[in-house]
Amino acid sequence: MKALLLTEPGKLEITELEKPAFGADEVLVKVAACGICGSDIHGFDGSTGRRIPPLVMGHEAAGTICEVGSSVTDFRIRDRVTFDSTISCGKCSFCQRGQVNLCDSRQVLGVSCGEYRRHGAFAELVVVPARILYRLPDELAMEHAALVEAVSVAVHAVRRSQLSRGETAVVVGTGMIGLLVVQVLKHFGCSRVLAVDQNERRLELARDLGADETFTADENDLLDRLWTANKGQELDHAFEVVGITATAQTAVHAVRRRGTVTLVGNLAPEVLLPLQAVVTRELSLYGTCASSGEYPECLELIASGAVQVAPLISATAPLEEGPVWFDRLFQGEPGLMKVVLKP
Repeated sequence: MKALLLTEPGKLEITELEKPAFGADEVLVKVAACGICGSDIHGFDGSTGRRIPPLVMGHEAAGTICEVGSSVTDFRIRDRVTFDSTISCGKCSFCQRGQVNLCDSRQVLGVSCGEYRRHGAFAELVVVPARILYRLPDELAMEHAALVEAVSVAVHAVRRSQLSRGETAVVVGTGMIGLLVVQVLKHFGCSRVLAVDQNERRLELARDLGADETFTADENDLLDRLWTANKGQELDHAFEVVGITATAQTAVHAVRRRGTVTLVGNLAPEVLLPLQAVVTRELSLYGTCASSGEYPECLELIASGAVQVAPLISATAPLEEGPVWFDRLFQGEPGLMKVVLKP
C-alpha cells in the first residue's frame, strides 16, 4: 500500500508498505481523508519524542471498511466510518468507568513513543479495533468527518470545565482547537465568549464562528479589556489552548474567584503557574486530554452544522503532497490552519 512514512526526524517520504495484517476483533479501513494534527507538526522533527521513525503518522481520519476480522459483528464491508485516535484496552479500571482516554494501556494511532509503535492513517489502509469505530451520517463528507477527533477534544474540554448555561468564558488561543472550543461553548449555552490570540486572521475567524469579542494577546491592558467586555466582571471560565507560560497566566488571571481554568494546550512540558492567585482565589484547574466517548455527539454536531469545520480547512491535497504541506505547516505559513490529506 502507499503510505507517507516518517523515515527520520523531519523527513517524510511516499513509500510502498505491505498490506497491514489485522486481528479477529479489528477491521481494515480504506482511508479517504486524514487531517494533519498540530501534534504531528510539533512531533515529526523529533522534539516531542512521540514520533520515533520509521512511522506512519495520522490519527484524524475517516474512510470505508474494506475487510473485517472474524469476530467483528457490528460492522460490515463498505460501512463509512471514523475512529477514536485512542486505542483503549476496554478492560482496565479507567475503561470500565468510561474514561478510555486514561486507559492504563492506551495507544494512539500514528504515535511511536518508545513504549509502543502504532502506525496511523497517512496511508491507503489502516488497521483499527472495531470497538473504537463509529458510523458516519450519510450526508457527512469524509474530509469533515476526519475532523471529528478535533471536535471531540473541544467537547471533552468544555465538559471538564463544568460549564453551566448563561456563564461566561474566555478562550486563550484560537488555533484549530481553540476555534472549536469557541463554537462548543456557544452551543452549550455560554452567554458570552471572548477570544484571545496574536493572529488577527484567527481572531477574525473566531468572530465569524461565534466569539462575541476578540482581543490581541500582546495588548498591555488585556485583562482590563477582557473584564470591560464582560460588563466589568471577571470571567467564569477560561480555556487555555496553547500550552505556554504567558497564555496559562492570562487564563488564570482572567477568571473570577472560584472560577475554573481548563488547560487544553500542552506545547511546553512545563509552565510557570501563578500559584498564589490559584490558591487564594480558590480556582479550579482542570487538565483535559483527548476525549472519552464524545464521538457520536460530535458527529451529530458537525452533521447538523452546530459546529462548523469547513471554515477551518485551509486545503485538501493528495497524500503525495504530504511532505510539502508538512513543511509549510512546520514553517508556520500565514493563513494555514488545517490541511487534510486524501490517500
